[in-house]
This record gives sequence, C-alpha cells and structure tokens, in this order.
Amino acid sequence: MNKAKYLSWLNSGIGMRFFLFSRLPGAWFMGVRMRSCDGNKAEVALPYGWRSQNPFKSIYFAAQCAAGELSTGVLAMYAMQENPPVSMLVTHIESEYYKKANQTLLFTCNEGAAVQEAIQTAVTTKQPVTLRMLSTGCMPDGVVASKVWITWSFKAK
Repeated sequence: MNKAKYLSWLNSGIGMRFFLFSRLPGAWFMGVRMRSCDGNKAEVALPYGWRSQNPFKSIYFAAQCAAGELSTGVLAMYAMQENPPVSMLVTHIESEYYKKANQTLLFTCNEGAAVQEAIQTAVTTKQPVTLRMLSTGCMPDGVVASKVWITWSFKAK
C-alpha cells in the first residue's frame, strides 16, 4: 500500500476500528481510537469509562500503555509502507504517571521522522535497529497525566 492510501485508511474511523477489532481486540474493547496521523505525528484517544478504569476510579495503567503503543506503532507501520518487508517488535516498555487519569486522555507521539530513519537503516544495513519512542498522555486541559516509552526493534526480513 502506498503511504497516502495508508494514511487515508488510518484516519478513517471504520478502517481503524476494524483493524483494532481484528488485531488488537483489547485496545478495541477499552475504547482506544485513532484521532489523527500525518506520518510525523500520531494522536490516539483513550476514553475514561468502565472498560478502561481500575478499581481506584482512574484509567488502568495497561490501557494507557496500549494507547501509547498504538500511537508509536502506527507511525512505524506508516514508515514501513513502500519499503521492503520489515518485522517490528516491542522489546521494552517504560511508563511514568503524573496525575490521576479520570478523563479521556490524548496520547501523542511526534517521532515519525526518527522511526522512518530507523526503518531505513534496518533495510539498508540488514541489521536490527532499536528505537525508543515517547508517547505523552494529556488530559483535555493539556495537563500531562502519563508518559509511555516504547522501545521497538526493526529488522529487515
């Protein structure tokens, strides 16, 4: 698929919901939704509700990690379009929590250029490349509730 068509599919509500349902059913169940992606920046919304909350009336940490992973992963999947096949794998996850998340969170990753460079390096060198990507979860008022770092490994097939 070319990059323009991939972005169109990614930003369409029905296409992304089908992807989540078929490939990431846990994220689909928690209500994770793609807000937007332009290849350099991805935004993913995670609603506060009974499907994503913990017993302490805040968004469960695993739901926040899932939203962080999706916001970084779609940028990697975008970068892989129009390239030879590349496998991708999460090798490490770190997270920090700053505020009780009891509202919808918007996870944003701005590392599209870095992931494109990492994948290009993996394709040209035929060696595995790792990249640590940051996704920041903000409340509707802009206050940072959490940060999730996902380390991806890319390897040309």
